[in-house]
Amino acid sequence: MSDAFRTAYGRPAECAWHAPGRINIIGEHTDYNEGFALPAALPLGVTAQVAARDDGMVRASSVQDDDVVTVPIADLAPGSVQGWAGYVVGVVWAFREAGHRVPGLDIVVDGSVPIGSGLSSSAALECAVAGAVDDLFDLGSDPADLIAVARRSENDYVGVPTGALDQSASVLCREAEALFVDFRTMRTRGVPLDLDGAGLRLLVIDTQARHQLVDGEYARRRAECSRAAELLGVPMLRDVDDDELPGALGRLTDPVLQRRVRHIVTEDARVLRTVQVLEGQGDPRAIGAYLYASHVSLRDDFEVSCRELDLAVDTAMDSGAHGARMTGGGFGGSAIALVEDGDTDAVTEAVMDAFDAAGLTAPVVFAMQPARGAHRLEG
Repeated sequence: MSDAFRTAYGRPAECAWHAPGRINIIGEHTDYNEGFALPAALPLGVTAQVAARDDGMVRASSVQDDDVVTVPIADLAPGSVQGWAGYVVGVVWAFREAGHRVPGLDIVVDGSVPIGSGLSSSAALECAVAGAVDDLFDLGSDPADLIAVARRSENDYVGVPTGALDQSASVLCREAEALFVDFRTMRTRGVPLDLDGAGLRLLVIDTQARHQLVDGEYARRRAECSRAAELLGVPMLRDVDDDELPGALGRLTDPVLQRRVRHIVTEDARVLRTVQVLEGQGDPRAIGAYLYASHVSLRDDFEVSCRELDLAVDTAMDSGAHGARMTGGGFGGSAIALVEDGDTDAVTEAVMDAFDAAGLTAPVVFAMQPARGAHRLEG
């Protein structure tokens, strides 16, 4: 463990957990439609160090922020703490709402996931804290419990109406695998994604266009999907099969709702085909067309892309990427590109040059392999 905890509180931490951010290989905005997704864990994440208190107080500090937030646990209520600390104390609140006794604790968090990049910095923060709190007080939570607590912190305490994709990926992912998630049953399984063995790299392109899912656009898309499902007489858009799509679109008169339905239905189908390829022939190059088709759908039908994301994706494709797409909720954030190992530098340089020529802030680009999910840190 680092010395950050001792520096903040003058005593050692009792345990520490790390949880990763995530990229989504494919399957965007499908989680709250009870569909399918295929995330993978990043090598970047959040570490939470904790130690118990017996006075009913929680103190939270961050290596990335000078503030120390101190609040009585009994006073925690949704929205009562704002900013990054809301995600931290929201986990404590969610554990107590689930019937667990949390007598008090000190927390230090240290994150390497860029905030607002679409790489799930908030889920990494919640899951790291959830794992550490559960471990510290021996609450006996299983992975599904940790996911539920982390999601409740984000949905009910902070007030961001996300699905469970980010938290599921942060807790359940494994090295050299993507995680297939069925959001109706919450069943998951690992899907082979050994990019290194295939001579490939997944470039993550943080466009530096910061998104804010609390600004209403995410909630609007969710409401549009719900309204479309109601008009189509199905529980969720997941219940519209790909071959039923033309008929479903014909029953809708609102062109906006038609576009939303087309994205969700075709995106679910792309996820299933991607999984079939990776579990079958196993060569990740073959999924490239699905990645780009997903981006086009997100851009044109779900309308959650932006200038920076489109420039990153189109430049990567023009420079030899097998596939590229925006990843995350959209309205800014990051893109991914599947490239040959030997093309990493050339694609990166092309993207940097394109942003410079467009007068945009330089993106941050790095290569990744799928990493491990949330876990306790020893030592």
